[in-house]
Amino acid sequence: MNFKTYKYVVAGSGFFGAVVAERIASKLKQPVLIVEKRNHTGGNCYSKDHAATGIHYHPYGTHIFHTSNELVWEYINRFTDFNGYHHQVLTTYNNKVYQMPINLETINSFYNLNLKPFEVVEFIQGEAAKSGINNPQNFEEKAISLMGQPLYDAFIRGYSIKQWGCDPKQIPSSILKRLPFRSDYNESYFFDPWQSIPTHGYAFIFDKLLKNPLIKVELGCDFFHIKSHISENALVIYSGPIDRLFSYKFGRLTWRRLSFKERVKNVRDFQGTSVMNYAEESVPYTRIHEPRHLHPERDYPVNKSLVIQEYSHADNGEDPYYPLGGDANTELLNKYKAELQRHKNLIVGGRLGDYKYYDMDQTIASALDTFEKIRSTHDG
Repeated sequence: MNFKTYKYVVAGSGFFGAVVAERIASKLKQPVLIVEKRNHTGGNCYSKDHAATGIHYHPYGTHIFHTSNELVWEYINRFTDFNGYHHQVLTTYNNKVYQMPINLETINSFYNLNLKPFEVVEFIQGEAAKSGINNPQNFEEKAISLMGQPLYDAFIRGYSIKQWGCDPKQIPSSILKRLPFRSDYNESYFFDPWQSIPTHGYAFIFDKLLKNPLIKVELGCDFFHIKSHISENALVIYSGPIDRLFSYKFGRLTWRRLSFKERVKNVRDFQGTSVMNYAEESVPYTRIHEPRHLHPERDYPVNKSLVIQEYSHADNGEDPYYPLGGDANTELLNKYKAELQRHKNLIVGGRLGDYKYYDMDQTIASALDTFEKIRSTHDG
């Protein structure tokens, strides 16, 4: 095809790229080309039916849509309805199941106590004080200073080592912000007022986002293979790893990726919840997904259930999922951001482009904001 005819070219069809493309086509009435190296749209948010069981699942890990952003919630509801699912996570430690995030039930069960909500804060403060950590300098010290050594050792340390592939002392303390902590029996994983699973799955959302005839999607097409064929006057919206975009000229950012092992169990319900964490370092996987629980409204087999073990690995930027962050990576990222400023027809965004641990709603919000900037500077 003739790539040079497009004024707008989007690299990547995850939420960032898809939302920007949808807005350009709908609001600016301009043709948009999306190039996607995978054989499907949606990036890691893609979902599909499992061939052997018919259970709808997320091949790249369970994705729960949740947000406190009313604008994002209104926008995404144009393309799907939701089934009312609320997310709960459990964790297994020493062959016993606990609530995760840590709440009053977790604490009472772990310590064999019967604390009341008004008692638990003082108790945990006492546990944390035993560490003697007054000025935490890293993830491990920050976690211990908040919950004490026993809870940290049981539920956080081993899981974090598996997830991030390094000593927790080397993990940025900012990652701890993603782990809520409760002093009551609230079992919901998220605080957001809107949380659920798209009734028809995520692939359905991307089909609707990209159905505008002004949007052309090229699947199995690597942006870097066709980059030289794009018009030099085109505006490129890129949502891949920012360090790869500039050929790693300043060095490689540190990423983590995931792999999955799918198994069919000959039971109706294997673990009783959609996600079960495994806290101990001796267990090689970080968690097991059982996606039938994401869609209680669907009729699934009574004698089969799909379960998926999740593993975390180091990544060199070829298949990244999570940015590790930290001072060294921040310094490197700033060099790439400075380089980006030299290219007036290039916009970079999304989790990989911004090197930020975005949730889906944050990615959508960023895409909507990016479009408004495009409209103000490039329209016409």
